[in-house]
Amino acid sequence: MKRVVHAACPHDCPDACSVLITVEDGRATRIQGNPDHPVTRGFLCGKVAKYLDRVYSPQRLLRPMRRIAPKGQRGVDAFVPISWDEALDAIASKFKAVAAEFGPEAILPYSYGGTLGTIQGSTMDHRFFHRLGASQLDRTICSTAGGVGLTSVVGVKLGTEPEQFSHSRYIIAWGANIHGNNIHLWPFIEEARRSGAKLVVIDPYKTRTARLADWHLQIRPGTDVALALGMMHVIFSEGLADEDYVARYTIGADKLRARAAQYSPERVAEITGISADDVRKIAREYATTRPAAIRLNYGVQRSENGGMAVRAITMLPCITGSWKHIGGGLQLSVSGAFALNKQGLKRPDLMRKTLGRDARVLNMIQLGKHLTEDLKPPVKALFVFHSNPAAVAPNRTLVLKGLKRDDLFTVVHEQFLTETCDYADIVLPATTFFEHADLQTSYGHCHLQRSDVAIAPLGEARCNSDVFRALAERMGFTEECFRQTDEELIAEALKSDDPRMKDITPESLAEEYSQRINFGKGDNEPFLPFAEGGFQTPSGKAELYSESLVAQGLDGVVEFVPPVESRNGNSGEYPLELLARKHDNFMNSTFANLDGHRAMERTGDLHLHPTDAGVRKISDGDRVKVFNARGELLLRARVGYTVGEGVVAAGLDWAGLDGGTHNVNVLTSDRPTDMGGGATFYSALVQVEKA
Repeated sequence: MKRVVHAACPHDCPDACSVLITVEDGRATRIQGNPDHPVTRGFLCGKVAKYLDRVYSPQRLLRPMRRIAPKGQRGVDAFVPISWDEALDAIASKFKAVAAEFGPEAILPYSYGGTLGTIQGSTMDHRFFHRLGASQLDRTICSTAGGVGLTSVVGVKLGTEPEQFSHSRYIIAWGANIHGNNIHLWPFIEEARRSGAKLVVIDPYKTRTARLADWHLQIRPGTDVALALGMMHVIFSEGLADEDYVARYTIGADKLRARAAQYSPERVAEITGISADDVRKIAREYATTRPAAIRLNYGVQRSENGGMAVRAITMLPCITGSWKHIGGGLQLSVSGAFALNKQGLKRPDLMRKTLGRDARVLNMIQLGKHLTEDLKPPVKALFVFHSNPAAVAPNRTLVLKGLKRDDLFTVVHEQFLTETCDYADIVLPATTFFEHADLQTSYGHCHLQRSDVAIAPLGEARCNSDVFRALAERMGFTEECFRQTDEELIAEALKSDDPRMKDITPESLAEEYSQRINFGKGDNEPFLPFAEGGFQTPSGKAELYSESLVAQGLDGVVEFVPPVESRNGNSGEYPLELLARKHDNFMNSTFANLDGHRAMERTGDLHLHPTDAGVRKISDGDRVKVFNARGELLLRARVGYTVGEGVVAAGLDWAGLDGGTHNVNVLTSDRPTDMGGGATFYSALVQVEKA
């Protein structure tokens, strides 16, 4: 029998694609983008277009396993298969023993963006660890600095819908590799360009998008605050601001004018490496072309001053008034459009039932420190799901030192034997999105989707919600919430009185599969969140000056503070700035182990500027050693103009898959960002030598 199943891609991407899966006799035989979805529009990215290879890979984990070899030894030979009952009993027994001896906060969950599905990503697992009284994880590794920076100005994660970009006439992709990791925005940009729009890319790396742009400004890493202030200097001094919009809908404009006055194009050129003439040019073009939109992505905020960078860039449409126009404004995230019942799904009240208080919170980017420092209580048990910290967490050498502890009990729920599984005591097989039901939001568009089960779970794989239901039962948790089915969880998520969720019900999603959030307009009518103010800040206006930031010891306006690890900060014996980038055909470490995806990507390269290579007598193709005080790795030199002078770039990969023994995160720092406690992957200094 042949049928077509509606699903939604849950991977960590703003596009959240609507997917059609063809199933024949119980086996998925085709995956395609839904042609009727207004953003997916019938095509998929190169990663997910090959998703059948992932689902049916011979590398898939299909049975629970227990470690029999020393930690750090990889491969199936390091484990023996066990039953689910054995695995769950062992986990529950260990959790009970740890909680009895050290307290439940000695147990730490570790998860992030392996799935962004609402049900499988953050419902039953949160309930379980809340009820257990475990330490809570501050999930900062990806977007918190940018989120705090954005909301410090506009108060909510809202912005320009992707469909509106076709109306834009000036588009800035600021730290946004749209063609590489936001591909469903690209057709809207091409529609705009056919109507005369200009695409400008601001990025220290010559990405796919930069190669296709009308103009690429190759900024130095971590200097975006200065460029934004330099643009404001020109806009204010040349009378290009929308003074009516500024007066009506912003506060703190006088303080911002005074600050911007300190950032002449000449000063900004010295900081950013962009000429003073180009600073003036982009400021004038942006401020005088209507409508103008900025696609700001999270690369900008992975610097030590990342929160301030996003804050500064977010101010630009507020002073030019571009929020008033269809196709104007800015998009970083629109996740604030989805008013789901998150409290009902996660049940944080259960934590206080167990502990009588909130549990301690540990920042996920400092996992290595948490596993090796003298915490009270120490972390004695770790449950990893939806993440691969041995590959993706910064300061990798310290992370592996912690994971290798014999007294640390580690469980990993996964689809493949990842690098983190190399240190797991028990590994549990996980489903793919073909094999479970879910509810899918997005941070790149405003359409809520239902994702149906296409095929039965392969082998003995279980979804996240099933695993934590079973563990709750073994732990003796009697609350009714642990017996809710996935369908009941979907209904729970939609219990919202917010008018944006009007007419979105389990029944309507079961029939339509995708519904645009209700903004009080027609389905095809653009939503302009801040055309007439409406900012969700304490003042109700765009806050160009923030008292709450001052209370946190931060600059209330915005200021460029050079990262400690930068040429503008303290370069010392490590003079090169490292961009620890993501490959276009992987998603962090996801997909990196699959041959078909690796064939589309060049791995093991270090990109250097010819000047930096010449000084070190390095030629294209040479083996080079990249190192700093945290670690070192061997890569292959790629000499060219992909990066600017003083900058090198390497991609995130699994250690050992390309003949190496480390990945780029042996070089990155676990120092947090200025706002939000985020990761500073792009504030790292290194030296390079010919190997």
